[in-house]
Amino acid sequence: MQQLPIPENEEARLKTLHNYQILNSLAEDEFDRITELASLICGMPISLVSLIDEKRQWFKSKFGLDISETDRKLAFCQYTIMGDCLLEVNDATKDERFKNNALVTGEPDIRFYAGFPLIDPEGYALGTVCVIDRKPNQLTGKQKRALELLAKEVMALILKRRQKEELRSFEKLFRYSSDLICIAGADGFYKKVNPAFEKMLG
Repeated sequence: MQQLPIPENEEARLKTLHNYQILNSLAEDEFDRITELASLICGMPISLVSLIDEKRQWFKSKFGLDISETDRKLAFCQYTIMGDCLLEVNDATKDERFKNNALVTGEPDIRFYAGFPLIDPEGYALGTVCVIDRKPNQLTGKQKRALELLAKEVMALILKRRQKEELRSFEKLFRYSSDLICIAGADGFYKKVNPAFEKMLG
């Protein structure tokens, strides 16, 4: 039986992935535009933003594919997150790692795959941006570079998304906490106080 690849930092990688609180989130236009753009640039019928969880790969965005996740054991992307550069499989039927994969022998009949890892600022590979074809293929140098840039843009969106969630959580705490909370400037004057503080001040 083929040994599946597991990153050396897997435990910390999974913890980091979960901390982004993006798994099972709703579709978002910013991500969907990137998968559509990846397909257009690379001339591929399928493109994905794939996140590699403990036992599954989950698609934050998908273009040209109906399913929202697969078993991790079937994921081409699990090989991509082992490194920090593009993984390209020109013909999966001729690759020992993938020729017996159910996604190759059956739907969606993968032949070509190219993916670039989504690497966060701490160096953890959370998933990939990838493109897929149902026939053998090859990317040009410019297409490879475009896929790399799109992966970096996706990672920037994930970071921005987390910052928004953290701000939303803080604002909720600020508004509804019974504790006295204030934000003061360097000049010592209050810039903002929460309702509990306002009530005390009268």
